[in-house]
Amino acid sequence: MRWTTAHPNLRPVQGIAQQHLRNRGIDMIESSPATVRTDSSHDHDHHDMAGGHGGHGDHAGQFRRLFWVMVVLAVPVIAASDMFAMILGYSLPDSSWIGWVSPVLGTVMFVWGGSPFLTGAVGEIRSRTPGMMLLIALAITVAFVSSLGASVGLLDHQLDFWWELALLIVIMLLGHWIEMRSLAQTTSALDSLAALLPDTAERVDADGEVTVVDPAYLQVGDVVVVRPGGRVPADGVVVSGAASMDESMITGESRTVRRSDGDTVVAGTVATDSGIRVRVSAIGEDTTLAGIRRLVSDAQNSTSRAQRIADIAAAWLFWFALGAAVLTAAAWTVLGSPDDAVVRTITVLVIACPHALGLAIPLVVSIATERAARGGVLIKDRLALESMRTVDTVLFDKTGTLTRGEPAVTGVEAVAGRTEDDVLALAAAAEADSEHPLARAIVAAAESRRLDVSRAQDFRSSPAVGVSAVVDGAAVRVGGPAMLEQEHRSELGVANRWRQDGAIILHVLGDGAVIGALKLADEIRPESRAAVADLHARGVQVVMITGDADAVAASVAGELGIDRYFAGVRPEDKAQRVADLQDEGRKVAMVGDGVNDAPALARADVGIAIGAGTDVAIASAGVILASDDPRSVLSVVDLSRAAYRKMKQNLWWAAGYNLLSVPLAAGVLAPIGFVLPMSVGAILMSLSTIIVAANAQLLRRLDLRPGTATPQD
Repeated sequence: MRWTTAHPNLRPVQGIAQQHLRNRGIDMIESSPATVRTDSSHDHDHHDMAGGHGGHGDHAGQFRRLFWVMVVLAVPVIAASDMFAMILGYSLPDSSWIGWVSPVLGTVMFVWGGSPFLTGAVGEIRSRTPGMMLLIALAITVAFVSSLGASVGLLDHQLDFWWELALLIVIMLLGHWIEMRSLAQTTSALDSLAALLPDTAERVDADGEVTVVDPAYLQVGDVVVVRPGGRVPADGVVVSGAASMDESMITGESRTVRRSDGDTVVAGTVATDSGIRVRVSAIGEDTTLAGIRRLVSDAQNSTSRAQRIADIAAAWLFWFALGAAVLTAAAWTVLGSPDDAVVRTITVLVIACPHALGLAIPLVVSIATERAARGGVLIKDRLALESMRTVDTVLFDKTGTLTRGEPAVTGVEAVAGRTEDDVLALAAAAEADSEHPLARAIVAAAESRRLDVSRAQDFRSSPAVGVSAVVDGAAVRVGGPAMLEQEHRSELGVANRWRQDGAIILHVLGDGAVIGALKLADEIRPESRAAVADLHARGVQVVMITGDADAVAASVAGELGIDRYFAGVRPEDKAQRVADLQDEGRKVAMVGDGVNDAPALARADVGIAIGAGTDVAIASAGVILASDDPRSVLSVVDLSRAAYRKMKQNLWWAAGYNLLSVPLAAGVLAPIGFVLPMSVGAILMSLSTIIVAANAQLLRRLDLRPGTATPQD
């Protein structure tokens, strides 16, 4: 089988099933980058990637086809079996050839249908990791040898198990087919990320002509046209136009985001209402889309504590099953029933296969990381996902996390005879030509109120003082305390109250008289209140850390209902504050987005980088939130708790089932007349795998979009 990809720069995620596939005798050869497509069918390309010509979907198809072929062969094998005919009470034709139907077709089934298990057993022996495949191989080999010996007259005819062998192979192939389908559903969602890229891109050439090219041929610096309803072919910066972008496939946020000149756009996002031109800034493996796929792949292939427990349990279960089989054979032989010894031994080997146990953890984690990626949560380290359920304290960095990290007008005060809108409109007119962050905040506030802002003249700026301009014939000045000193004016009374909140205060003068004041502060994200409240609902304490003054921290903490805060913390001391909380016996998740958060992210039990965090912050975090919505932290908590429940349920079912069923298979209840048939044992073994797979699939019902998560018990 060969993996193919429609886009040479985005290779499909092989996912958690690699070892499972190798154990089943399926070699996965990673192809070199595919050649450029000549067709333009998006659906056809997606089919190729998600299973048409490669991927887990195709491996599921292998087992499906092999299963149905074996079903066809199994019908005459079972029907021509003397033992099966005796059980159902019908007579076989008195013909010499009828006696060879089961041996001949049964041998074909053993060699062909049993090949995945036999090959997998050889692999487990070579790697010295005996497990499920070796147990299955032992069971079908013992059944084949005994049946063949009985057919050629070397063994007692009662050891003719061709029909049990046929049923065993068919049922085991059915279980593996269902398993491969589950794994294919998990990884196809990740493979579909590559399908977000458009089939073609419209590149603007040096002469201004627009040429249609394959996205694989784009280079950094190229300018591309994205038409209304079209997808961005590569990461870049908008150089012309403005559009509402659907970024839900990257951030999990359903609302569109307005992007205009100078804003960054991501490959795969959609311009919903108008066209834009984008200068390409990243291609191939450097794109956000490729990074998401890489992170999810790494997470799915990383090893967690629960997985190590499952691996150890599977190994112990192999020796438990093998020991039980030896004891069963010895006990029934001593009791004078060698035929029963063979039947019971085979049944023990069949029913004790730790197949479901081997699937219990990987499938849950694989589905969890895929669901997280679709909700804008990128799990870089499976240990982080596993640890999040035990977190009882979330430590938020204030700036850029709970707040937007940029100033905003949060209050306007006007003197008698003036209105707030008058004051804000004059201040915005005077600040319109300034590039200072405070000036942009004032202009943005006037725009949000839809105020009529006049055109200013004679603009002047004085560092550390303020700006001045002529607006509608009046001399307007906007500035801080230094400006008031120059004009010999006093601040308004409201300034003292604002100052206690740690706000920036600017006064507005008209023709030398104070006409109002503006309160500016780092704007709190509207989603932060819901994030804090929802964390409290889950029994999690919320702590804030900031380098700002105590007054600023107290104001934000009070407005959001935060339990504790650390103010005036230098960047190099943030990690120590995390350690202090851990010394109190708390499990801490740190949420931040900057370079100075990296040590704290690394020190925390779980580090979470939010939004467009720096490369350093992302490298230090175990979880990355694609959006800057702090409510996404709730998604991590809920996903961790839900995934842990599924892991625990699957482990208990898989291991508990084996521990209870092996004694029954060995015949401990034979004295009271209950003997577990081998065929029933095979059915129950496959049923346990199906139950584990179906239980893991329930994780798909968890909605991880920001603002939709609900507390998980």
